Amino acid sequence: MKFNQDFFVGYSPERINPGDKVNSLQKVMKVTSGSTAAAGLVVDGLYKQIIHAGTHLAPSIKVAEAAKVIENAQRDVNISFMNELALIFDRVGIDTQDVLDAAGTKYNFLRFKPGLVGGHCISVDPYYLAQKATQLGYHPHVILSGREVNDQVASFIASKVVKLMIQKNIKFDGAKALVLGVTFKENCPDIRNSKVVDMIQDLKEFGLEVDIYDPWVNPDELKKHFGLDLLTTLPQSGNYDSIILAVGHREFLHLDLKNLKKNPSVVFDIKGILDRKLVDARL
Repeated sequence: MKFNQDFFVGYSPERINPGDKVNSLQKVMKVTSGSTAAAGLVVDGLYKQIIHAGTHLAPSIKVAEAAKVIENAQRDVNISFMNELALIFDRVGIDTQDVLDAAGTKYNFLRFKPGLVGGHCISVDPYYLAQKATQLGYHPHVILSGREVNDQVASFIASKVVKLMIQKNIKFDGAKALVLGVTFKENCPDIRNSKVVDMIQDLKEFGLEVDIYDPWVNPDELKKHFGLDLLTTLPQSGNYDSIILAVGHREFLHLDLKNLKKNPSVVFDIKGILDRKLVDARL
């Protein structure tokens, strides 16, 4: 059988956002395409039956896939800028989110936030585009520099926690850390390419004993993919020398940390969702 003679191909890149109950499949415009103009119309007509937001028929499969890739690469680059600001402002001695709140008062400021960039799309798709560009003789400076910045955030957080512990004269011999959340984003069970795992490994290399709690994650899945054990319930009390809130699950929004931490201890709020009076640092 010959391609585009005996059989045809249709393609529509996915735009699912794990954990998002608002922007569901039917509510997000669908990009469609086909290996021929006629095949594209068939695919477009199929999706028009279920996509309330409408469809966009791209002129080719390459265009449709390129659109998918740059949607994620754009977010990756924008977040990398926020992460670089966080690295800079930590050295300046000012709070990154305070700066973003002030800058966000301008009408055209883009409200991205710093954070750990994992998952199956944002942390992966930019490499597809970078690889293709390299094959064609172009070195993609912006895309790869963004990836480099985002990949170092986990190590930065682990090092910052350790520095804060040293400042508080907390002994590392037998020190325990509690990591809250291990998924790549809030309110979903997805652990693919989670950078929280990288941070945990760094903490362990510094000599900390690390407990992990995430009510959204299957313990068997975490063990299978990363070799990490998961607490099935949050301790009613615990003598933790450091607590890192890594994922903004709704269960953590009003968490009482008093019974979980030692005195002194370090609380690092990666997501910036806890009362600032209760934390030592945030990203």
